[in-house]
Amino acid sequence: MDPMTGIALLILTGIAVGFAGGLLAVGGCFIMTPVQIWVFTSLGVPLDIAVKQAFGTSLLVVLPTAMSSAWGHSKRDVVLWRAGIILGVVGAVGAVIGATIAAQLPGAMLKTLFGVAILLGGIRMLTARPLRVEEEPIDSPLILVAWALPIGVITGIIGIGGGILTIPVMVLALKFKMHNAIGTSTAMMIFTMIGGVTGYILNGLQVPDLPAYSIGYVNLAAFAALAMTSIPMAQVGVRTAHRLPAARLRNVFVLVMLYVGLKMIGVFAWLGLPI
Repeated sequence: MDPMTGIALLILTGIAVGFAGGLLAVGGCFIMTPVQIWVFTSLGVPLDIAVKQAFGTSLLVVLPTAMSSAWGHSKRDVVLWRAGIILGVVGAVGAVIGATIAAQLPGAMLKTLFGVAILLGGIRMLTARPLRVEEEPIDSPLILVAWALPIGVITGIIGIGGGILTIPVMVLALKFKMHNAIGTSTAMMIFTMIGGVTGYILNGLQVPDLPAYSIGYVNLAAFAALAMTSIPMAQVGVRTAHRLPAARLRNVFVLVMLYVGLKMIGVFAWLGLPI
């Protein structure tokens, strides 16, 4: 693969990433991370570096996408900002810790962990039933902190935006209504992405032979290609989320998540399937 083909592929990937972020309050890492790993390794980057670059770059892409999504949801008064800021600040600390842990692990292990997380997220979305929350959302800072720290650590380790983790926690444990959970999750991701990106940059600064345009484990060329389409598409996803039930679209994303999870774990290769 030549570099220009890789850039074009990432630009197209950004469309799906932005739409997924606005529609479902997920970072879209389950889409762009495997694509980046494929692009980097096709350009000759070792797997260990390619995986960590994909994780760090994905988190940076999610940052402006989350800002765009949070702004759109905030205009519709569904973002609980006090809870979102507490969850986000504590989650950012956890994300730095998680990114530091990830920098010490082999790329193949991180690739498998990512696949398992995405597969479990897809299964949860496939089997979850819509919940009607009638209680008032929990607003205790101590409870919010207790949930935010582990979510942030996991976010940093496996390089995901966190919506897949935070939305069920907000609905099931913190009693948020679904639209509030989606909107507040995007606000939280702003902070956790800053923490995760910081961790991947700092832990990659002394690594030799990184691809061109890299700052630590963040690649600016890949970021620019993904962000130029994901940011505007996030607003399209937000509008769609507030106009449509989006059940069929959610099912499409679930199928993609299941495929990506199995692919990253290596199940298809083990079975000898060329998919």
